[in-house]
Amino acid sequence: MRLKCSFLSENEKQRIHEDSLKLLSTVGVKFKSRKALKILADNGASVNKETMIALIPAEMVERALKTAPKSFVLGARNPAYNFNMPSAYTGYTLDGAATFAIDFETGERRPAITKDLVASLRIFEEMNLGAVVWPNVVLDDIQLSSDDIRTTFISLMNSSKHIQHELHRQNEIPYLIEGLSAILGSEAEIKRRKIFSVCYCTIPPLTHDETMCETYLELVKYHIPILPYPMPACGSTGPASLYSDIGVANAESLSALVLFQMAEPGTPIIYGHAAGTMNFNSGSFLEGAPESTLINGSLGEMARFYNLPNTQAGCLTEAKMPGPQAIMEKMTSALPLVLSGVDVINGIGELETSQLLVLEQIVVDHEIARICKRMKDGVEVSDAKNYFEDIANVKPGGHFLMEPSTLEACRSGEFLMPELLDRNTHDQWLEIGKPDVYSKAREKVEAILAEPPKNPLSDKVIGKLEDIMRRADKELV
Repeated sequence: MRLKCSFLSENEKQRIHEDSLKLLSTVGVKFKSRKALKILADNGASVNKETMIALIPAEMVERALKTAPKSFVLGARNPAYNFNMPSAYTGYTLDGAATFAIDFETGERRPAITKDLVASLRIFEEMNLGAVVWPNVVLDDIQLSSDDIRTTFISLMNSSKHIQHELHRQNEIPYLIEGLSAILGSEAEIKRRKIFSVCYCTIPPLTHDETMCETYLELVKYHIPILPYPMPACGSTGPASLYSDIGVANAESLSALVLFQMAEPGTPIIYGHAAGTMNFNSGSFLEGAPESTLINGSLGEMARFYNLPNTQAGCLTEAKMPGPQAIMEKMTSALPLVLSGVDVINGIGELETSQLLVLEQIVVDHEIARICKRMKDGVEVSDAKNYFEDIANVKPGGHFLMEPSTLEACRSGEFLMPELLDRNTHDQWLEIGKPDVYSKAREKVEAILAEPPKNPLSDKVIGKLEDIMRRADKELV
């Protein structure tokens, strides 16, 4: 028995699909890139060169869905961390990109810097369900035009898991490819291993940026996976109903799918969303609200409707500090997505609508992830788990403490052994110092950071990456 959650019926998925096709073909999508408009026009779209709006017919969507890979592997520098898409279980990314961090030593809230990113990567390396690294902070100590390259290379040097980041300009591509080649040995291995992918944020509603769009149109020749990531918010950048917000987000993702498949058929696409709702009190974006989870969970089901791997935003909160609100919102925004079978959830380690990094929260969120996975795994109903003979042996009024199956159960995966939750008696809890979830998480962070870094690159490769970064600092102006 597997625990399941469903957001949409088959009829509702079909209706949203048809709504999205209608939006694409009659309202259209604005592409600020002339290159993108030409590709679309050459493949059957009706393009208005003055408004830069392309009307995309259903036939182009169907063509794109046929050429988009239905499965691929997000490779990792350490192949042990390769992640299959779609996945048999839900993996997680580090959340991104916070502008602030809680200093681990002083407790001060301050702008995020490189040491926060490096510490995050070392912690995330130890989280078993952590599948994909997003560089999770904007580095205040790197005020350079080369910040995309520096952030990517710092991530590659400090994590051996799959790295997913953004590029914003075409002139960054040669530095990226040179760095990946230094790690993997050749451009052919970049295409084969796919250890790096990119996030592509559309501009809601129904708009594509010029520079990022044209950058990725060049990047597709290297077979680098692309995660389109629409973020319409009900009532502000999206229509003020969950249903129509889903339709707009879905149409934006389909428009990205069409563009990149027309440019390079077979480009790996991760069908992703981080849609949300507007805070009707202030106009700000809400990601930990239950409505945001309903939207992104529904979009995860649309990804499966199209048979595409997907990443959805979850495990998120508006809480300003670690505590009950953070845990409540993160659990309720993660569990439904896990139960519905989302491949990857984007959101570990941050508070305050993904603007505040807290190192301990990475560990707390991973504990939430472990609990969600255990719930999804459900109850194994099988002959192996039928302990009729034990029951008959114990007889009414006995106990099962001495049965071999009880000892085996302690070491099995059927019973989750939490790393942070306290299950002692009150007296035992007092005796060990009244630990809570966050104090235990802090101890784990301290232990990880006290150890040498895991899976380091060779000094020779690090030297090459550092040389590329120095050149990028001077040349990317």
